Amino acid sequence: MTMAMEMRLFNTLTGRVDPLVPLRPGEIGMYVCGVTVYNRGHIGNFRTFVATDLLRRALRYAGYRVTQATNITDVDDRIIQQAQAAGKGLADFTAEHVRAFDEDARRLGLERPEYNPRATEHIPEMIDLISRLQARGHTYSADGSVYFRISSFPDYGRLSRLDVAGIQAGARVDADKYDKENARDFVLWKAKQNEPEWAQWDAPFGRGRPGWHIECSAMSMKYLGETFDLHCGGEDLVFPHHENEIAQSQCGTGKPFVRHWVHVKHLLVEGETMSKSKGNFFLLPDLLERGHSAESIRYLLAGAHYRKPLNFTFEALTGAAAALARVRSLVQRLGDVAREGPAGPVEDAVQAARRSFAACLADDLNTPEALAAVFGLVTRANTLLAEGTLTREGADLVLGELKDMDSVFGALLPQAEEQYRLSADEQALFDERQEARKQRDFARADAARARLEAMGVVLEDTPRGTRWRRKR
Repeated sequence: MTMAMEMRLFNTLTGRVDPLVPLRPGEIGMYVCGVTVYNRGHIGNFRTFVATDLLRRALRYAGYRVTQATNITDVDDRIIQQAQAAGKGLADFTAEHVRAFDEDARRLGLERPEYNPRATEHIPEMIDLISRLQARGHTYSADGSVYFRISSFPDYGRLSRLDVAGIQAGARVDADKYDKENARDFVLWKAKQNEPEWAQWDAPFGRGRPGWHIECSAMSMKYLGETFDLHCGGEDLVFPHHENEIAQSQCGTGKPFVRHWVHVKHLLVEGETMSKSKGNFFLLPDLLERGHSAESIRYLLAGAHYRKPLNFTFEALTGAAAALARVRSLVQRLGDVAREGPAGPVEDAVQAARRSFAACLADDLNTPEALAAVFGLVTRANTLLAEGTLTREGADLVLGELKDMDSVFGALLPQAEEQYRLSADEQALFDERQEARKQRDFARADAARARLEAMGVVLEDTPRGTRWRRKR
């Protein structure tokens, strides 16, 4: 088995770029805080989701098997208020926003995580975690609600480097508006007498519903274990949400919660924070209606380093489209190369680009420099084309490398074209062969390969995995 390449990522918990050291060699358990479905996600939301999708893809490119869980928060104060205002129940109201998010995610090329848990489908797990916190003495009750006592967890504030003692009595440190012993404490279970029955559940501590923070702890630990490798989200979630997740999770289990925390910087629009009042608040459909492609939008969102603010401008979006056109023009010309002979000098260019690309991704997901490696290869291939020295074998090498690079960026090649995407039947055969090889069932693997070749798909097994291309 090929060893996974070491990845180094900034860890919010330590405040430095650290090696990502998984609990199980070659495997990464990854949790991403998902959407709260009371409206349609905006491009600021998708800045985070594209960045974490790119991280997932980069980990897989580096040789890791990734298991990702991304939650859907489908019950909270805003959702309940807006559902009531719309005259709808919880499920009907949230369904339309879940569908909208799925549509936008598909358009932007986000891979589906292995698990997409909804809060309302995991109430028993939340009740169990709260009960464990009660048994360990970390909670108290007030007016039927259950609160986490922050003073019971001395490490509170370590992630956000917060001076907990400096929080003044009466200060608002989270979105909960309930009676507390201390302003620092947060709600685990909310007793809400004035809310509809469809937003309440029975629990040993009374009828009500979960607080926001407990939802992610319960769901992440169900699918990834009580200690897991990587937790991601926008920088606005560091405090209080992720700080509270750590407190309740570690106090509930007695174990470390997450080993590595990654947070994505905010997005600006034309140099300003995004808001409806400024007229710079954009949803994905808004940008598509203006004639911009989803792939250009993804390219722009993916191309900035995740730890630096991204200034989303229409000039930059036009530039993204031009960059993609440059790659695709090369790909089209590569398909026309007919010259026979060995790959020649382009082989060295491909290997150098591969090394640089991989090293940049491993260095705190340095996407701007990784793209520089992509375009360095594009420039060299165009030069060889202009000189008339590129052979068909060399062209295939370049195209194969661009496909590998695009397995991370998910925007460079025109994914809608059959040439660059396996059909459902082809993908099923590809997956069948991969599974057969894992099980050392080589006869079944060879049969799947033969069927793919009969369909015009040629496979090549490499140290980085199996590549495919269409027969000329």
